Amino acid sequence: MRDLGVGFGHLLRGQRWMARHRGSFGFGLVPGLLTLVLYAAALVALAVWGVDAVAWATPFADDWSSPWAGLFRGLLTAVLFALALLLAVLTFTAVTLLVGQPFYESLSERVDRDVSPDGTAPESGLPLWRDLWVSGRDSLRILARAGVWGVLLFALGFVPVVGQSVVPAVGFLVTGFFLTEELTAVALQRRGVELRERLALLRSRKTLAWGFGTPLALAFLVPVVAVFLMPGAVAGATLLAREMLDEDTEERTPGAAPEEASDAPAHGGETVR
Repeated sequence: MRDLGVGFGHLLRGQRWMARHRGSFGFGLVPGLLTLVLYAAALVALAVWGVDAVAWATPFADDWSSPWAGLFRGLLTAVLFALALLLAVLTFTAVTLLVGQPFYESLSERVDRDVSPDGTAPESGLPLWRDLWVSGRDSLRILARAGVWGVLLFALGFVPVVGQSVVPAVGFLVTGFFLTEELTAVALQRRGVELRERLALLRSRKTLAWGFGTPLALAFLVPVVAVFLMPGAVAGATLLAREMLDEDTEERTPGAAPEEASDAPAHGGETVR
């Protein structure tokens, strides 16, 4: 259970790091704001035309007597919108990270340099287009996994009692795990840690991932909150990645000089043990 507190502590430290480095905050907000606008437009479109879409998809209900056709289609519309909201929560981080890859890559490097004893940050050594390709490919894989879990949990939500108690709790744990994977991927990808290794690393310390990602998943239920917490979440996930790889970390005040490289151990491209 100790890892729950450790994970949550890194989430808080990431937000504190961002508060101390306010110059990076506005820079880190851009991708979240762009993604929020896209998601809001999609949900508004679904709210406006969802009823028509459901009516078009259920022509067999045209001949049903009132009020059954309206109730049936209204229920389907509500279910469709609820599923869209669930998928939005599950995918918001992945899409934001994909949109903001260059922004968050730079932000994560700043965190690494700030907390590394020798003031350096690991680099992938790949061209930008290759980094974007790897990030996009891995994001799609994670979205597929998250989508399967989302549909499964949504279906289980109709089970009496369990669907109203256990399923929501499991849903937040699942969302928290995937959020942690998506956010730590920014730092771990630069270290050459592939998706399969990242998932194995997180599964070996599930409570650490839950401690970091589950509170964030609860906060991300409010889209505007997600936008403002995202920069600090990326910073915290970088610190969490260093924790999982046992890299030395020093928290310094802004402007403090790192130790000389000759007096500190090198931590450039450590791999998963």
